[in-house]
Amino acid sequence: MAQLRQEVDPGEVGLDEKVLDRLDQHLAHYVDEGRMPGFLVCVSRGGRVAHLTVHGRRDLAAGLPVETDTLWRIYSMTKPVTAVAALLLVEEGRLSLDDPVADHLPEFAEPRVYVDGAGDTLTTRPADGPIRIRHLMTHTAGLTFAFYHSHPVDALYREAGLDSSVLPGSTLAETVAVYAGLPLQFEPGTQWNYSVASNVLGRVIEIVSGTSLDAFFAERIFGPLGMTDAGFWVNEQQTHRLSELYGEKDDGTIEPVPGLPLRGRPRLLSGSGGLAASAHDVHRFAEMLRRRGELDGTRLLSAETVDLMTSNHLPGGADLRAFGTKPAHDEPGNDGLGFGLGVSVVIDPARTPAPAGLGTFGWSGAASTTFWVDPVRDLSVQFYTQVRPKTLKVFPDLKRLVHEAVVS
Repeated sequence: MAQLRQEVDPGEVGLDEKVLDRLDQHLAHYVDEGRMPGFLVCVSRGGRVAHLTVHGRRDLAAGLPVETDTLWRIYSMTKPVTAVAALLLVEEGRLSLDDPVADHLPEFAEPRVYVDGAGDTLTTRPADGPIRIRHLMTHTAGLTFAFYHSHPVDALYREAGLDSSVLPGSTLAETVAVYAGLPLQFEPGTQWNYSVASNVLGRVIEIVSGTSLDAFFAERIFGPLGMTDAGFWVNEQQTHRLSELYGEKDDGTIEPVPGLPLRGRPRLLSGSGGLAASAHDVHRFAEMLRRRGELDGTRLLSAETVDLMTSNHLPGGADLRAFGTKPAHDEPGNDGLGFGLGVSVVIDPARTPAPAGLGTFGWSGAASTTFWVDPVRDLSVQFYTQVRPKTLKVFPDLKRLVHEAVVS
C-alpha cells in the first residue's frame, strides 16, 4: 500500500494557497449540507503534489473518515486505462487502430444500422463499413447506453437487459455478444455517442493478448506504474479502506446505494467502469500521461503514442456538442471539448464552460470522481467522493477554483 502525500508548498510551484483554501471550504460546504459524505482533492504541479485535502467520511454510518489511502470506485475513469492497454498492443504490432473489430470478435462481422421506426416497426440496414478499433476508442462506433432514453436503439438495449450496461450475471464475452446482436445508432465514424464501447475494447484486449483483462492490467500497467491498490475488486486487507457508495435523493441529500460487487473477483471485468483505485494509483497513471508515457524510469508508452491518445480525433476539429448525437450530447458542458483515445481533450478553451488550458485531457466517473491533466500549466488534478448524482455539480467550480489558483 502506498499513500499520496503533499510534496511541496503551493507557492513554490506557482499556486495560490489562499485560493486553494477557498476550494477546500467550497467543497466542505457540500459535506456540511449533507450532499456529499466526504471528499479527497489533490492538485499537483510539475509532478509534485502541492495540495492534498481529505474531509468528511468514507462511511457515514460507521463514522469512518476519508483518508489519503481510501479506495474509490472510479467507474468510467476505467476507460482511459483500457485505452492505454489497447495502445500497448498497438505499439507491439498486435493490434491496429484501423482493424475491423470483427477481425477479433467475429460476432461484429455484419453490423446493422438503425434506419427508422421503434419497437416492432424498427428497421435497419447493413452498415456501409466495419466498426474499427479507433471507433471503439473514440466512442464513434454507433453503440449506446440503455439509460439515455433518447433513441429507439436505447430502448432495444433495455429490452435486452442492459439497463446497467452489462447483462446481469454474465461474463464480458457474453455481454459483448449481446451488444453485437443489436443495431447501431449510426454509421461507424459519423457521430459521437458515449457508450459501452470500452467494454467491447476490453474484450478485444483479452482476445489479442490471450489473457484476462484483470491480469493484463496488473502485469502491463498497474505493476510497472506502482499502482498498488488498483483492481477490479478489493481483497480482505483492502476492504476496510473502500468508501461506501451513496446516491443523491430528490431533495439533494444522500443515502447508501448498492455499488459494484468489488469484494471478490466479478464474473464480468468491465473495461468501461469496473475499477477501484486509490488517489495514489490515479496520480501515478496521470503522471505517466503528463510525462508522455514515462514514469520514474519506466517507459510504458512512447511519447508519440500518448500525444496521439490525447489529441482530438473527431473529424474536422469538431467538439462533442457538434459531433455528438442529439439530444443526448447537445449540452453546454460539451462545448469546446473534443475526444481522443479514451479521454476528452480541450480544443477551444474560449468555449468551455469551466476554465481549462488548451490540450487539457482527462475523464470522470459516475460516482462524482474526476481527473485531468493540463499540459500547458503542467498541472494534474484529482477529485473523489462517492455520490451518484442527480443535480450535484461539483466539477465546474472545482475547475474554476483550480484555474484561479494558478498564479505563475
